[in-house]
Amino acid sequence: MFDAVPGALLAPVPAPATAPAAEEEGERILSVRYLLRAEPSPGLLPRLMQPFAKRDLLPDRLRAGREGAAMRVEVCVTLPEGMVHLVAGNLRSVVGVIRLEVEHGRVAALAA
Repeated sequence: MFDAVPGALLAPVPAPATAPAAEEEGERILSVRYLLRAEPSPGLLPRLMQPFAKRDLLPDRLRAGREGAAMRVEVCVTLPEGMVHLVAGNLRSVVGVIRLEVEHGRVAALAA
């Protein structure tokens, strides 16, 4: 279902408007992909979006599909490095999540 290869490098995603301020403060901006396997339920996707919404983050991509008795979900987002583990922790605690993998790469600075 996924076109991702574990450990593969991610293509840089244009950084959001808030990224330069975070870069100036010394915090790196990362392009992150969260890959999840979860038990299917009607409320799963809204529960998975909550950790992003409460941090005012808008995912760049969300893909979900059912594979047999489980759901596979991919969420790609650009965020400061310090938030990567916080969001991962929130996603792991969502009811129904069986497995979570996190892949990330640094977003290249855009020339002005």
